[in-house]
Amino acid sequence: MTGCTFPTEWAKQAAVLMALPHAATDWADDLKGALRPFVRIASTIARDQPLLLVCDDAEAAKMLFCDTRNITFIELPTDDTWARDFGPITLCCDGGRRFLDFTFNGWGGKFPSAKDNAITAELVRLGYLWGACETVDFVLEGGSIETDGRGTLLTTSRCLLNPNRNPGMTKEQIETLLKEKLCVERILWLDHGELEGDDTDAHIDTLARFVNEETIVYVACDDPTDSHYEELGKMQRQLERFRTPEGDPYRLVPLPMPSAIVKEGRRLPATYANFLITNHSVLLPVYNDPKDAEARAIMTELFPDREVVPIDCTRLIEQGGSLHCVTMQIPACR
Repeated sequence: MTGCTFPTEWAKQAAVLMALPHAATDWADDLKGALRPFVRIASTIARDQPLLLVCDDAEAAKMLFCDTRNITFIELPTDDTWARDFGPITLCCDGGRRFLDFTFNGWGGKFPSAKDNAITAELVRLGYLWGACETVDFVLEGGSIETDGRGTLLTTSRCLLNPNRNPGMTKEQIETLLKEKLCVERILWLDHGELEGDDTDAHIDTLARFVNEETIVYVACDDPTDSHYEELGKMQRQLERFRTPEGDPYRLVPLPMPSAIVKEGRRLPATYANFLITNHSVLLPVYNDPKDAEARAIMTELFPDREVVPIDCTRLIEQGGSLHCVTMQIPACR
Protein backbone atom coordinates (compact mmCIF):
# COMPACT_ATOMS: atom_id res chain seq x y z
CA MET A 1 0.00 0.00 0.00
CA THR A 2 1.72 3.14 -1.24
CA GLY A 3 2.65 5.72 1.38
CA CYS A 4 1.79 3.53 4.38
CA THR A 5 3.87 2.16 7.26
CA PHE A 6 3.13 -0.20 10.12
CA PRO A 7 4.23 1.80 13.20
CA THR A 8 5.87 0.38 16.30
CA GLU A 9 4.25 0.35 19.71
CA TRP A 10 6.75 2.94 20.95
CA ALA A 11 5.68 5.41 18.26
CA LYS A 12 3.47 8.29 19.44
CA GLN A 13 -0.05 7.10 20.26
CA ALA A 14 -3.39 8.86 19.93
CA ALA A 15 -5.18 6.47 22.31
CA VAL A 16 -5.40 2.95 23.66
CA LEU A 17 -8.42 0.66 23.27
CA MET A 18 -9.69 -1.62 26.06
CA ALA A 19 -12.88 -3.59 26.81
CA LEU A 20 -14.18 -4.19 30.32
CA PRO A 21 -15.32 -7.61 31.54
CA HIS A 22 -19.00 -8.01 32.36
CA ALA A 23 -21.35 -10.59 33.82
CA ALA A 24 -21.84 -12.40 30.51
CA THR A 25 -18.11 -13.05 30.04
CA ASP A 26 -15.89 -15.78 31.42
CA TRP A 27 -14.93 -13.41 34.25
CA ALA A 28 -18.37 -13.74 35.84
CA ASP A 29 -17.28 -16.11 38.63
CA ASP A 30 -15.27 -13.26 40.20
CA LEU A 31 -16.22 -10.14 38.31
CA LYS A 32 -15.21 -7.77 41.12
CA GLY A 33 -11.76 -9.32 41.29
CA ALA A 34 -11.47 -9.26 37.50
CA LEU A 35 -12.33 -5.58 37.27
CA ARG A 36 -9.51 -4.61 39.63
CA PRO A 37 -6.60 -5.07 37.18
CA PHE A 38 -8.63 -3.64 34.30
CA VAL A 39 -9.33 -0.45 36.25
CA ARG A 40 -5.69 -0.22 37.31
CA ILE A 41 -4.47 -0.62 33.73
CA ALA A 42 -7.07 1.80 32.37
CA SER A 43 -6.36 4.44 35.02
CA THR A 44 -2.61 4.24 34.40
CA ILE A 45 -3.08 4.72 30.65
CA ALA A 46 -5.61 7.54 31.07
CA ARG A 47 -3.25 9.41 33.38
CA ASP A 48 -1.16 10.33 30.34
CA GLN A 49 -3.23 9.80 27.18
CA PRO A 50 -6.75 9.10 25.88
CA LEU A 51 -8.38 5.72 26.48
CA LEU A 52 -11.30 4.23 24.53
CA LEU A 53 -13.11 1.92 26.94
CA VAL A 54 -15.70 -0.45 25.50
CA CYS A 55 -18.22 -1.61 28.11
CA ASP A 56 -21.72 -3.07 28.32
CA ASP A 57 -22.95 -0.32 30.69
CA ALA A 58 -21.21 3.05 30.45
CA GLU A 59 -22.81 4.59 33.54
CA ALA A 60 -21.93 1.62 35.71
CA ALA A 61 -18.38 1.61 34.31
CA LYS A 62 -17.87 5.27 35.21
CA MET A 63 -18.54 4.42 38.86
CA LEU A 64 -15.40 2.26 38.89
CA PHE A 65 -13.11 5.26 38.36
CA CYS A 66 -12.17 8.09 40.68
CA ASP A 67 -10.98 10.14 37.70
CA THR A 68 -12.58 9.72 34.26
CA ARG A 69 -10.53 12.35 32.43
CA ASN A 70 -9.14 11.03 29.15
CA ILE A 71 -11.58 8.08 29.19
CA THR A 72 -14.26 7.72 26.53
CA PHE A 73 -16.88 5.14 27.58
CA ILE A 74 -18.37 3.29 24.61
CA GLU A 75 -21.37 0.97 24.99
CA LEU A 76 -20.99 -2.01 22.66
CA PRO A 77 -21.72 -5.72 23.10
CA THR A 78 -18.63 -7.90 23.58
CA ASP A 79 -17.88 -11.59 23.93
CA ASP A 80 -14.78 -10.97 26.02
CA THR A 81 -12.02 -8.50 26.79
CA TRP A 82 -9.00 -9.28 24.60
CA ALA A 83 -8.77 -6.00 22.67
CA ARG A 84 -5.29 -6.82 21.36
CA ASP A 85 -6.72 -9.56 19.21
CA PHE A 86 -10.03 -8.11 17.97
CA GLY A 87 -9.02 -4.45 17.85
CA PRO A 88 -7.84 -2.60 14.73
CA ILE A 89 -4.36 -3.01 13.34
CA THR A 90 -3.39 0.49 12.28
CA LEU A 91 -1.24 1.75 9.43
CA CYS A 92 0.00 5.31 9.10
CA CYS A 93 -0.62 6.54 5.56
CA ASP A 94 0.57 10.00 4.47
CA GLY A 95 -0.17 11.48 7.89
CA GLY A 96 -3.52 9.74 8.35
CA ARG A 97 -4.64 6.40 9.75
CA ARG A 98 -5.85 3.30 7.95
CA PHE A 99 -7.51 0.67 10.13
CA LEU A 100 -7.23 -2.94 9.04
CA ASP A 101 -10.19 -4.96 10.28
CA PHE A 102 -8.94 -8.54 10.08
CA THR A 103 -11.22 -11.45 10.97
CA PHE A 104 -11.18 -12.56 14.61
CA ASN A 105 -12.38 -16.15 15.03
CA GLY A 106 -11.77 -16.73 18.73
CA TRP A 107 -8.24 -18.13 18.33
CA GLY A 108 -9.20 -20.82 15.88
CA GLY A 109 -12.82 -21.31 16.95
CA LYS A 110 -12.03 -22.03 20.60
CA PHE A 111 -14.36 -19.34 21.98
CA PRO A 112 -17.34 -17.18 20.84
CA SER A 113 -16.14 -14.25 18.74
CA ALA A 114 -18.93 -12.73 16.61
CA LYS A 115 -19.50 -9.67 18.84
CA ASP A 116 -15.78 -8.99 19.26
CA ASN A 117 -15.19 -9.40 15.54
CA ALA A 118 -17.68 -6.58 14.88
CA ILE A 119 -16.11 -4.02 17.23
CA THR A 120 -13.56 -2.37 14.93
CA ALA A 121 -16.15 -1.67 12.22
CA GLU A 122 -18.56 -0.30 14.84
CA LEU A 123 -15.94 2.01 16.34
CA VAL A 124 -15.25 3.42 12.88
CA ARG A 125 -18.95 3.70 12.01
CA LEU A 126 -19.70 5.52 15.25
CA GLY A 127 -16.79 7.93 14.80
CA TYR A 128 -14.63 6.82 17.73
CA LEU A 129 -11.89 5.77 15.31
CA TRP A 130 -11.03 8.37 12.68
CA GLY A 131 -9.57 7.08 9.44
CA ALA A 132 -10.21 4.79 6.51
CA CYS A 133 -11.12 1.21 7.37
CA GLU A 134 -10.46 -1.88 5.27
CA THR A 135 -12.11 -5.21 6.02
CA VAL A 136 -9.57 -7.98 5.39
CA ASP A 137 -10.85 -11.49 4.78
CA PHE A 138 -8.02 -13.13 6.69
CA VAL A 139 -7.85 -14.35 10.29
CA LEU A 140 -5.23 -12.41 12.25
CA GLU A 141 -4.89 -11.31 15.87
CA GLY A 142 -2.86 -8.33 16.99
CA GLY A 143 -1.04 -10.36 19.61
CA SER A 144 0.41 -12.60 16.90
CA ILE A 145 2.57 -9.94 15.24
CA GLU A 146 5.40 -7.57 16.21
CA THR A 147 7.03 -4.91 14.04
CA ASP A 148 10.26 -2.92 14.20
CA GLY A 149 8.57 -0.06 12.31
CA ARG A 150 10.88 -0.30 9.35
CA GLY A 151 9.56 -3.21 7.37
CA THR A 152 10.19 -6.24 9.59
CA LEU A 153 7.43 -8.44 11.02
CA LEU A 154 8.13 -10.93 13.83
CA THR A 155 5.65 -13.77 14.33
CA THR A 156 5.29 -17.49 15.07
CA SER A 157 4.58 -20.30 12.66
CA ARG A 158 2.51 -22.17 15.28
CA CYS A 159 -0.07 -19.40 15.20
CA LEU A 160 -0.14 -17.95 11.70
CA LEU A 161 0.32 -21.27 9.94
CA ASN A 162 -2.16 -23.09 12.16
CA PRO A 163 -4.98 -24.60 10.03
CA ASN A 164 -7.53 -23.28 12.53
CA ARG A 165 -6.85 -19.74 11.25
CA ASN A 166 -6.62 -19.72 7.44
CA PRO A 167 -6.89 -23.32 6.21
CA GLY A 168 -5.76 -23.99 2.68
CA MET A 169 -3.28 -21.10 2.55
CA THR A 170 0.41 -21.88 2.19
CA LYS A 171 3.17 -20.10 4.08
CA GLU A 172 4.12 -18.31 0.87
CA GLN A 173 0.55 -17.11 0.32
CA ILE A 174 0.29 -15.87 3.90
CA GLU A 175 3.62 -14.05 3.59
CA THR A 176 2.48 -12.36 0.38
CA LEU A 177 -0.79 -11.19 1.97
CA LEU A 178 0.86 -9.92 5.15
CA LYS A 179 3.55 -8.04 3.24
CA GLU A 180 0.90 -6.36 1.10
CA LYS A 181 -1.60 -5.53 3.83
CA LEU A 182 0.86 -4.58 6.58
CA CYS A 183 3.34 -2.82 4.30
CA VAL A 184 6.30 -4.87 5.51
CA GLU A 185 9.22 -6.20 3.49
CA ARG A 186 10.22 -9.31 5.41
CA ILE A 187 8.88 -11.73 8.01
CA LEU A 188 10.91 -13.42 10.74
CA TRP A 189 9.21 -16.70 11.70
CA LEU A 190 9.79 -18.22 15.13
CA ASP A 191 9.19 -21.96 14.91
CA HIS A 192 9.73 -22.73 18.60
CA GLY A 193 8.33 -21.54 21.90
CA GLU A 194 4.87 -21.86 23.40
CA LEU A 195 3.67 -21.38 26.97
CA GLU A 196 1.58 -23.98 28.75
CA GLY A 197 -2.04 -22.90 29.17
CA ASP A 198 -1.84 -20.54 26.18
CA ASP A 199 -5.04 -20.63 24.09
CA THR A 200 -3.56 -18.43 21.34
CA ASP A 201 -1.29 -21.06 19.73
CA ALA A 202 1.90 -19.19 20.65
CA HIS A 203 1.24 -15.49 20.18
CA ILE A 204 4.48 -13.61 19.72
CA ASP A 205 3.55 -11.09 22.46
CA THR A 206 3.88 -13.85 25.05
CA LEU A 207 7.36 -14.82 23.87
CA ALA A 208 9.46 -12.13 22.16
CA ARG A 209 9.05 -8.38 21.58
CA PHE A 210 10.86 -5.57 19.83
CA VAL A 211 11.79 -2.76 22.23
CA ASN A 212 13.74 -0.80 19.63
CA GLU A 213 14.90 -1.41 16.07
CA GLU A 214 17.91 -3.49 17.12
CA THR A 215 16.73 -5.11 20.38
CA ILE A 216 14.41 -8.03 21.11
CA VAL A 217 13.43 -9.10 24.61
CA TYR A 218 12.40 -12.72 24.98
CA VAL A 219 11.26 -15.20 27.60
CA ALA A 220 14.11 -17.39 28.81
CA CYS A 221 13.97 -20.53 30.94
CA ASP A 222 17.09 -21.53 32.88
CA ASP A 223 15.52 -24.40 34.81
CA PRO A 224 16.18 -27.78 33.10
CA THR A 225 13.32 -29.33 35.09
CA ASP A 226 10.78 -26.86 33.69
CA SER A 227 8.60 -28.15 30.84
CA HIS A 228 9.44 -25.00 28.83
CA TYR A 229 13.20 -25.44 29.01
CA GLU A 230 13.81 -27.26 25.73
CA GLU A 231 11.37 -25.30 23.56
CA LEU A 232 12.42 -21.88 24.84
CA GLY A 233 16.05 -22.89 24.39
CA LYS A 234 15.33 -23.68 20.73
CA MET A 235 13.54 -20.34 20.42
CA GLN A 236 16.55 -18.50 21.82
CA ARG A 237 18.90 -20.20 19.37
CA GLN A 238 16.62 -19.24 16.49
CA LEU A 239 16.51 -15.62 17.69
CA GLU A 240 20.31 -15.66 17.73
CA ARG A 241 20.27 -16.51 14.00
CA PHE A 242 17.96 -13.62 13.09
CA ARG A 243 19.52 -10.53 11.54
CA THR A 244 18.51 -6.88 11.25
CA PRO A 245 17.88 -5.45 7.76
CA GLU A 246 21.56 -4.40 7.75
CA GLY A 247 22.66 -7.97 8.41
CA ASP A 248 23.69 -7.53 12.05
CA PRO A 249 22.63 -9.80 14.94
CA TYR A 250 19.89 -8.41 17.13
CA ARG A 251 20.69 -7.42 20.67
CA LEU A 252 18.84 -10.08 22.66
CA VAL A 253 17.75 -9.42 26.24
CA PRO A 254 16.35 -12.37 28.22
CA LEU A 255 13.38 -11.92 30.53
CA PRO A 256 12.96 -14.32 33.45
CA MET A 257 10.10 -16.79 33.66
CA PRO A 258 7.78 -16.37 36.63
CA SER A 259 7.44 -19.39 38.86
CA ALA A 260 4.73 -21.80 37.74
CA ILE A 261 1.20 -20.58 38.50
CA VAL A 262 -1.24 -23.49 38.55
CA LYS A 263 -5.02 -23.33 38.83
CA GLU A 264 -7.20 -26.45 38.93
CA GLY A 265 -4.29 -28.53 37.71
CA ARG A 266 -3.56 -26.27 34.71
CA ARG A 267 -0.42 -24.21 34.41
CA LEU A 268 -1.17 -20.63 33.43
CA PRO A 269 0.82 -18.74 30.74
CA ALA A 270 2.38 -16.07 32.94
CA THR A 271 4.95 -13.98 31.07
CA TYR A 272 6.71 -10.66 31.52
CA ALA A 273 6.86 -10.25 27.72
CA ASN A 274 3.19 -9.18 27.71
CA PHE A 275 3.95 -5.53 28.58
CA LEU A 276 2.38 -2.43 26.99
CA ILE A 277 4.39 0.59 25.82
CA THR A 278 2.51 3.90 26.02
CA ASN A 279 3.60 7.48 25.33
CA HIS A 280 5.22 7.95 28.74
CA SER A 281 5.18 4.57 30.45
CA VAL A 282 5.73 0.85 30.16
CA LEU A 283 2.99 -1.13 31.90
CA LEU A 284 4.59 -4.36 33.12
CA PRO A 285 2.55 -7.40 34.19
CA VAL A 286 3.68 -8.86 37.51
CA TYR A 287 2.50 -11.92 39.39
CA ASN A 288 3.47 -11.59 43.08
CA ASP A 289 6.65 -13.47 42.19
CA PRO A 290 10.24 -12.93 43.37
CA LYS A 291 11.25 -12.43 39.73
CA ASP A 292 8.93 -9.42 39.38
CA ALA A 293 11.71 -7.12 40.61
CA GLU A 294 14.22 -8.56 38.13
CA ALA A 295 11.82 -8.07 35.22
CA ARG A 296 11.12 -4.50 36.32
CA ALA A 297 14.84 -3.70 36.54
CA ILE A 298 15.43 -5.05 33.03
CA MET A 299 12.59 -3.00 31.57
CA THR A 300 13.72 0.14 33.43
CA GLU A 301 17.15 -0.18 31.84
CA LEU A 302 15.62 -0.71 28.39
CA PHE A 303 13.25 2.26 28.72
CA PRO A 304 15.17 5.00 30.58
CA ASP A 305 12.80 7.70 29.29
CA ARG A 306 9.60 5.95 30.37
CA GLU A 307 8.25 5.06 33.79
CA VAL A 308 7.92 1.30 34.28
CA VAL A 309 4.64 0.67 36.11
CA PRO A 310 4.17 -2.84 37.56
CA ILE A 311 0.57 -4.06 37.58
CA ASP A 312 -0.58 -7.24 39.28
CA CYS A 313 -1.99 -9.43 36.50
CA THR A 314 -2.52 -12.60 38.52
CA ARG A 315 -6.27 -12.41 37.95
CA LEU A 316 -5.83 -11.77 34.22
CA ILE A 317 -3.60 -14.79 33.74
CA GLU A 318 -6.30 -17.03 35.23
CA GLN A 319 -8.22 -16.45 31.98
CA GLY A 320 -5.17 -17.17 29.84
CA GLY A 321 -3.99 -13.66 28.96
CA SER A 322 -2.16 -10.74 30.47
CA LEU A 323 -1.69 -6.99 30.19
CA HIS A 324 -0.78 -6.56 26.52
CA CYS A 325 -3.62 -8.90 25.56
CA VAL A 326 -6.29 -6.55 26.96
CA THR A 327 -5.00 -3.39 25.25
CA MET A 328 -4.54 -2.13 21.68
CA GLN A 329 -2.74 1.12 20.91
CA ILE A 330 -4.00 3.53 18.26
CA PRO A 331 -1.02 5.35 16.68
CA ALA A 332 -1.08 9.13 16.32
CA CYS A 333 0.40 8.94 12.79
CA ARG A 334 1.87 12.44 12.95
